[in-house]
Amino acid sequence: MKKDWFKKKVREYSNLKGYQKPEKFTGALKLDSNENFVIGKQYQQDLIQNARKISDVREYPLGRTEKLVLALSKYLKVSQNMVGIGNGSDQILDLFLANFATKQTRILTSDPTFGFFEERCKLYSVPTIKIPFSKDMTLDLNKFISKSKNADILYLDSPNNPTGFQFLKKDLEKLVKQFNGLVIVDEAYGEFGDYSLINLAKSKDNLIVVQTFSKTFGLAGLRLGYFVSNKNIVDVFSRVIQYPYPLNSLAIEAGILALQKPKIMSDAVTTIKKERKRIIENLRKYDAFEVFGSKANFVLFDARGADSRIFTALIEQGISIRKLGKIGKHQGCLRVTVGTKEMNSKFLLAIRDLLE
Repeated sequence: MKKDWFKKKVREYSNLKGYQKPEKFTGALKLDSNENFVIGKQYQQDLIQNARKISDVREYPLGRTEKLVLALSKYLKVSQNMVGIGNGSDQILDLFLANFATKQTRILTSDPTFGFFEERCKLYSVPTIKIPFSKDMTLDLNKFISKSKNADILYLDSPNNPTGFQFLKKDLEKLVKQFNGLVIVDEAYGEFGDYSLINLAKSKDNLIVVQTFSKTFGLAGLRLGYFVSNKNIVDVFSRVIQYPYPLNSLAIEAGILALQKPKIMSDAVTTIKKERKRIIENLRKYDAFEVFGSKANFVLFDARGADSRIFTALIEQGISIRKLGKIGKHQGCLRVTVGTKEMNSKFLLAIRDLLE
């Protein structure tokens, strides 16, 4: 019957898995969600306190998102009309998918890629062309080039989540420049990598580069995302597609204040890169693991089928990492966030106690 159409839709959606968030383990050392704990909690509390003094939450933040866009344009060294904002980079990706992709639109991406994006493609019934990672967790540029003629949208997270892989800059630029459709490069972890494609967006009118305050700025809980693209895409997104007030007042003011102290962010990135190297080197000492290189703020390793045992043993010691299981040809993948030096040392000590 016609009135039952919504029940059919509910049943259809109920078959989807949805994005899987990590389980919350009370009191555990949290190394499972790629958050930035190197930036101190006191700094964040001061940031929120100062943002609160500026804000009057009785009012809609009329004109304030424009102030954040201006601050971002100065930080990114691009024109103000090339910057759009969203309630986290997730929302930006979701809105572009919902409004630019259809059931006939084919998206070229890697397998795996950002889990939220994969699940959103399923939700909107958008077909994907997936290029799998090799055994050493790298991607073949030529496979992307050969498949690009069959795709309408190219989506790549650079660096990739969950592998940490990043194309050489010249290779990714080559792929982007020759792709004829819409290109979305997700740089949520970009500051931890070797480069950004933001400058390329100044000349490529089909390129959208998405970034976030969640990782490098340590503001995951405020849900602040932004992107850089040509002025026509930004105008349509901001004026027509985006919500009237996508960000709350405190988040806006905190974002503006954070952009005024970029050295705190850059110092944290330097520390995380150094600690990432230490984690990789230490984990590679054990034959039990195959450890992959990373350009992000996390390290992926294959526990060769012992992933559940390692994961459970770490939980018992009060340390939570991400159990991912099968990725490509690897059956027992685990991912650990690069935390503070103290957090990383506790993790590495726990691994040593488990294996030695």
